[in-house]
Amino acid sequence: MRREFARRGWEKKATKRIGFELAIHVTLALAGIAIFMAFHNPALQVLGLLISAFGCMGVGTNTHTSTHYATSEKRWVNEALSYFGYPIFLGLSATYWWHKHVVLHHPAPNVVGVDSDADLLPWFAVTADEVHASSGLRRFYYRRLQFWLFPFALALNCFSIQAGGWTYITRKLRHSKGRKPSHWIDLGAMVLHYVMWIGVPLLLWPWPGVVGFYLLRNILLGYAMYAILAPGHFPAEAQRTTAEARNGADFFAAQTEGTVSFRTGRLGRFLCSGLEYQVEHHLFPNISHVYYPQVSVAVQAFCAEHGLSYRSYSWPMALWKSWEVLRIPQQVVGRSSVLRPQPNPPVPEPNI
Repeated sequence: MRREFARRGWEKKATKRIGFELAIHVTLALAGIAIFMAFHNPALQVLGLLISAFGCMGVGTNTHTSTHYATSEKRWVNEALSYFGYPIFLGLSATYWWHKHVVLHHPAPNVVGVDSDADLLPWFAVTADEVHASSGLRRFYYRRLQFWLFPFALALNCFSIQAGGWTYITRKLRHSKGRKPSHWIDLGAMVLHYVMWIGVPLLLWPWPGVVGFYLLRNILLGYAMYAILAPGHFPAEAQRTTAEARNGADFFAAQTEGTVSFRTGRLGRFLCSGLEYQVEHHLFPNISHVYYPQVSVAVQAFCAEHGLSYRSYSWPMALWKSWEVLRIPQQVVGRSSVLRPQPNPPVPEPNI
């Protein structure tokens, strides 16, 4: 497949187009805060807030491509854009993301005990095993209440990921073992985030508006992150399995069984920057996201030919399935059809 992709030019990095899309997202993010601060009309302020949140989320999804070294042939360009999009623009640690998402999640999607992206404990239980391991009030909460409380908890989603990044980077910098220059760069970029989004605006506008805007936009970003990232792995159709079951597993079967895609319109595609094509992204994470619509046709044909899973839902349906798993917890598969030999599995993405 890779030879065919190369023949069609899909392995060439679409740097200019991705950069143009990024510039639009940055413009929207900055224009939104200007609208919010310039007008006292509540409707216009809400509009400005939504525009800025849309732009910021777009920056995040666009530079997600960079975190997989798929924006440019030059490594330093990908890393610079990653620092710009994650710690500077969103306040999310880039090194934490590389570790959590690229190193752990991508090689083992939905593997219990390995993929921390699939673990919501202790606040929420998404598997039957997690519910059965609880008792008393906690089990009652998991069975009866978590489904209804989850939408409210998502308001803290972005703050939680930011806090996780701070915890990770602080731990790395406190101990010389494992500490790298990239962690110091990450720290500086995260500090710059608050200078950019709070310090500079305070020179122009009163603090209640600046702080209020930042908090409200982070709440919207928490929902946006869930809406874009959760549908790929939270629906029950995205199989959860054990590390033992995935040991020696066929790469393509493991990735397709633990992942689903979802469909959007043009605006959604622009916002998601290829993350709606989760199956394609997991099979070929180093391909620029602009090629995923074409790649998807080839991937679906490949999956059908080799008996691999390929699920794609409408965005509303994928979101519902991502929420429904909190009402009907998912069964963890101990052994499954992923156990087919793969002589030369693809090498995991490099990380900083």
